[in-house]
Amino acid sequence: MPLARIFVSSVQGELAAERRAVRDFVQGDALLRRFFEVFLFEDLPAADRRADATYLTEVDRCDLYVGLFGRDYGSEDAEGVSPTEREFDRATAAGKVRLVYLKRTADRHPKMAALVRRAESQVVRRQFDSEPALQAALYASLVDWLERTGRLRTKPFDAAACPEAGLGDLAADQLEIFLGRAQTQRGYVHGPGTPMAAALAHLNLLDQGAPSHAAVLLFGSRPQRFLPSSEVKCMHFHGTEISKPIPSYQVFKGTVFELVDAALDFVLSKVARRVGTRAESTQVPVNYELPREAVAEAIVNAVAHRDYASGASVQVMLFADRLEVWNPGELPPALTLEGLLLPHASIPHNPLIAEPMFLAGYVEKAGSGTLDMATRCRAAGLPPPEFRQTGGQFVLVLRRPPGEAAPEVTTEVTTEVTTEVTTEVTTDEAMARLLNALVGEMTRQQLQEALGLKNDEHFRKAYLQPALAAGLIEMTVPDKPQSRLQRYRKAGAR
Repeated sequence: MPLARIFVSSVQGELAAERRAVRDFVQGDALLRRFFEVFLFEDLPAADRRADATYLTEVDRCDLYVGLFGRDYGSEDAEGVSPTEREFDRATAAGKVRLVYLKRTADRHPKMAALVRRAESQVVRRQFDSEPALQAALYASLVDWLERTGRLRTKPFDAAACPEAGLGDLAADQLEIFLGRAQTQRGYVHGPGTPMAAALAHLNLLDQGAPSHAAVLLFGSRPQRFLPSSEVKCMHFHGTEISKPIPSYQVFKGTVFELVDAALDFVLSKVARRVGTRAESTQVPVNYELPREAVAEAIVNAVAHRDYASGASVQVMLFADRLEVWNPGELPPALTLEGLLLPHASIPHNPLIAEPMFLAGYVEKAGSGTLDMATRCRAAGLPPPEFRQTGGQFVLVLRRPPGEAAPEVTTEVTTEVTTEVTTEVTTDEAMARLLNALVGEMTRQQLQEALGLKNDEHFRKAYLQPALAAGLIEMTVPDKPQSRLQRYRKAGAR
């Protein structure tokens, strides 16, 4: 998280010592320097720019305005207004957080007295008569701001309220989909139709009536508006090392459910696969060179257990010989890298995110995820997953079979792709996968299961609708799209 910028304003000369005291105090305090940097005009290098314009630009850049008002009003421009008053007005117009501190004095300049009265009518101000008193008042105000903005928390990140987010920033349809799946998958007590506030309260996703970070990540209509680094970056390299240009690079945004489905879809669309026949199973089997369940577990763990306070994102990188999944964070002290392949306790980093993902069938609670990955890899003739800790990042590696050829797909160098436009970028790959999975006549659920996709909306938007629109598949009951007897088949097949 970048440092918040503090702009300190006062009449030049009069309160120079107090201005420096503010800067030195913030820089010297072990807590405050983790969150703030201070701008003083005297710290600017000489430049061929008007000083007043420079200061106003710095006001625009700041997060907090600190006004130190004393006796003097300062030099006046052609309109009779001082730089100090201009800066206060600019901070007011820009909606900046304003902290005003008044130095006790008996005889203020009339215009400064007028500015003080105006400030008092808009903000709470504090008086001081010494540098220690100023520092104490400033410290209390800055800590209060850190708490209100969620930067300084007493609650775990997932339980704390997401600053500036309200219930209106959550998607009711996402919650409905979740409740239906949770009731089907786990027999959850609340089903579709449960009022949003009641459903969130039962999941412990409200903090004093406001949605928590977990609520926004699970059900937000635009989670990355509040948590930009919660996106997932997916990359595909033809070789065994990171190199540019990247053949395929997509950045997915959305809820944690959408992120998991999109990232899993990305990987499965680029690894070799074999589609069986109904002779092998009542469902059409699809076998991937990397076990689908192991890939899904790796991605789910990264999304569910990452450190969301970090500015880094989850990265999914597919190389010619391996899949690497990176996520910000470290193992809990009670776990070791070696112990992940032994029976161990489940210690979720974000329990309020892990619980709904469990209810929706994305994760298990017993701490068996890495053991299941190892079991599935061994069954596929592959080595067990590898784990390492690198610079604050937890890395999981799945080795691909030697000499396995990936399917022929058309890829493009892409710098940013959101879940809303994923279908535009990967339509050819999606339709190719759907046609490979479609054998005879299949229901929507059978098709979705054959593709290994859990999110109904993602399957509909990224696969079913494009294939229907392109005329590659057709409905068996075209006049009744919602018919319970509806099946899908390749176009022209009878």
